[in-house]
Amino acid sequence: MNTTLLLAIVVGLGILMIFYGLSRTPSTNTAQMVQQRLQVYGAGGTLEKPLTIEEVELARPFSERFLRPSIERLGNLLSRSTPAKARQDLDNRLELAGRPGNLTPADFGAIRLVAAAVMAAAGLGVGLLLGTPVYLVISLAIGAVLGYYLPVLWLKQKVDARRAAIQKGLPDAMDLLVIAVDAGLGFDAALARVTDKYKNALSDMFAKVLREVSLGRPRLEAMDEMGRSSGVDDLHNFIQAIIQSEQFGTGIGKILRIQADEMRRKRRQRAQEKAAQATLKMMLPMVGCIFPTLWIVLLGPAALILMAPR
Repeated sequence: MNTTLLLAIVVGLGILMIFYGLSRTPSTNTAQMVQQRLQVYGAGGTLEKPLTIEEVELARPFSERFLRPSIERLGNLLSRSTPAKARQDLDNRLELAGRPGNLTPADFGAIRLVAAAVMAAAGLGVGLLLGTPVYLVISLAIGAVLGYYLPVLWLKQKVDARRAAIQKGLPDAMDLLVIAVDAGLGFDAALARVTDKYKNALSDMFAKVLREVSLGRPRLEAMDEMGRSSGVDDLHNFIQAIIQSEQFGTGIGKILRIQADEMRRKRRQRAQEKAAQATLKMMLPMVGCIFPTLWIVLLGPAALILMAPR
C-alpha cells in the first residue's frame, strides 16, 4: 500500500513538472523554428546569433561602403553639367572596354576628378620637398593634369586590349561555328557552343546577344548592334554577312565557311606584317645598345693610345 502511494505521488509530481515545463517554454512559430534549425546546420552545429543591419553593413568592403557611394554621388552631380553627346561618347567607350567595374559615364567623370585631386596632392608634396614656390606651382599643375588624363589613357588601353582580344579569338570561334553548323546545330545553338567552349571577350559578346534574344529582342538587331559596338572591322563584316544571309535566304553554312577562310587569311597576313616590322623595330635597340659597345671595344684602345702622354 505504501509502495503504491509512493509510486502515485512520483507519477503525479512527474506529470506536474512536465506541464510546468511546457508552460515555461517560450512560444515560437514554425518559421522561427525552421530558421533556427537552418542556422544550426549551416553553422556546423552551433547556433549563431543573426546579424544586425549594422553588422551586415560593416562586413562589406570599405570600397563598397564608402568609396563607391561617394563616387556615384559626385558623378551624379557632374553629369548634370555634362553635355548629352559627351556622355554618350564616353558610354560607348566604356562599352568598348567591356564596362570595367560596371562604371557609368558619371562614375568615370568622378574618378577623373578624384585622380586629379590625389595627383595634385602628390605634386604639392613634391613641391614642398623642393622648397621653392616655382617648383611648387609646377609640380601641383603637373600632378593635376596627369591625374585628370591618366584615367583616359587607362580606358584607351582597355579598349585596345579588348579589341585585340576579339580580333585574336575570331578565327577560332569561326571554325567552331562552322563545325557546329555542319553538325546540324542551329546558329543560336552554335553561338551557345562557342560561349561554352571559350571564355574571352568575343564569347562574352556572343553571350550578351543570346541573353537579349532570349528576352525577346530580334536576333538580327542584337547582332547588328554587337558588330557596330565592337569596334572590330572583321567582326562587323562577319555580322553583316550573317544578316544578309538571313535576309536573302542563303545557306548560313556556306557563308560561315567563306568567312572562316577569310579570317584565317587575314590573320596570316597580320602575322606576316608583324614579322616584316620586326627588323625595323630591332634597329633602335641595336643602335642604342649594341653599337656603342662595339665602338668602345674597337675604338677604346686606339683612343687610349692617342691620349697617352708622349
